[in-house]
Amino acid sequence: MFSFKDKVVAITGASSGLGKQMAEGYAQCGANLVLLARRLERLEEVAKDLSGKYGVKVLPIKCDVTDENSINNAVELVKKEFGHCEVIVNNAGGEKGTGTQLIDYKKEDWDFTIGLDLTSIFQVTQAFIRLMKDAMAEGKQTYGRVINISSIYGVVGNTAIPTIAYHTTKGAVVNFTRGAAAELAQHGITVNAICPGYFYTELTQQTLDSAFFQAFANQSVPMKRYGKSGELNAAACFLGSEEASYVTGQILAVDGGYTCI
Repeated sequence: MFSFKDKVVAITGASSGLGKQMAEGYAQCGANLVLLARRLERLEEVAKDLSGKYGVKVLPIKCDVTDENSINNAVELVKKEFGHCEVIVNNAGGEKGTGTQLIDYKKEDWDFTIGLDLTSIFQVTQAFIRLMKDAMAEGKQTYGRVINISSIYGVVGNTAIPTIAYHTTKGAVVNFTRGAAAELAQHGITVNAICPGYFYTELTQQTLDSAFFQAFANQSVPMKRYGKSGELNAAACFLGSEEASYVTGQILAVDGGYTCI
């Protein structure tokens, strides 16, 4: 089960952090990879490492997920190189204005976060499902998977730090997932979301290492620790697999129990 031999998995935000970790998880299962991010040099380093370790094909593509032309160009390169793509993982994201109270939150920071964390998922999903449908019609693949990386902050609020735009976008990603799942089920394409809890990445390291946040996590996470590198991979590989064919519209929290209390 869960073999991705001869399958193609595309991941946005794959140059570091959770995207890089999930790429390795899929490579371990035999998937050929498309790595998408703005930092091409970093992507090329990751591609060389994963292809060398696991003997899979890895295509690094510079892609700005907030730019429609950049997305469409990336899909054309995937089509030219592989001709199909079974899985797209919408992982790219970021935010501005973290720590700013709602009453003082800047409109430009709101617009930035909405564009990067929400509109990009709509555009990337739209572009890749077109490729999936065409490839299935041509007999080049038999199924499609869309996996959206939301957040625990997409299903609950928090008292640790104000992040109003982030909450808004990640909550919207959850219901975008449900709506897209309902539409695409008839086409053999499933759509699911993962809501990670607190994981170390380049963006979170400083915050998570602070004495305040460590005390907060110790109190609010039943496992009393942050997620370790690779602990998101099993969820991603399961939802992207051929075997998960009857799972769609689901929201899976990988959070050490944060959202269960």
